[in-house]
Amino acid sequence: MTETDPKDTLRSYLQSARDALLWKLEGLSEYDARRPLTPTGTNLLGLVKHAAGVELGYLGDTFGRPSGEPLPWLDADADADADAEPNGDMWASADESREDIVGLYRRAWAHADATLDALALDTLGKVPWWPDGKDEVTLHHAMVRVIADTHRHAGHADILRELMDGAVGMNQGNDSMASHDPAWWEAYRERLERTAREADRKD
Repeated sequence: MTETDPKDTLRSYLQSARDALLWKLEGLSEYDARRPLTPTGTNLLGLVKHAAGVELGYLGDTFGRPSGEPLPWLDADADADADAEPNGDMWASADESREDIVGLYRRAWAHADATLDALALDTLGKVPWWPDGKDEVTLHHAMVRVIADTHRHAGHADILRELMDGAVGMNQGNDSMASHDPAWWEAYRERLERTAREADRKD
């Protein structure tokens, strides 16, 4: 077995989650890309917007490598007379096009990848929004944090898309599903429902 560069491993896992997030937007109307599908408003385009900010923060600003991208929804000082809107990074306004958000995310990838290329994994940075004295982090730690966050939201996106139109899968080249037969899935779901009710009666 050949030894893999740790940076290549980290980059590969992060990229797979990035690709999954964007894939879940494909073929959707503007409404479906934005509409809230949970009581807390979780929506597909908002997840992409959030992920862009996470990468620019943890893999840019934290290591003294600001991107120059304006992120007013994260900047409490963006307007001297107003604070940033709570949860403003989790949804796109009507004035923010899908192309704007996706473009921002792709630029965030490039900026984060450049940080990974430029710095050693043991490089120390300071997370601006963490408390003083507890704000130091290595690039390796920051990469793992961003990977975990992005995969978590890719999972959210997977569920949102399935609830919306039934589209499922891990990624475009490998959906990792047990069957492609709708009848099989209907029978499978009914079996799980019966099993859940049976377990509940035994409780």
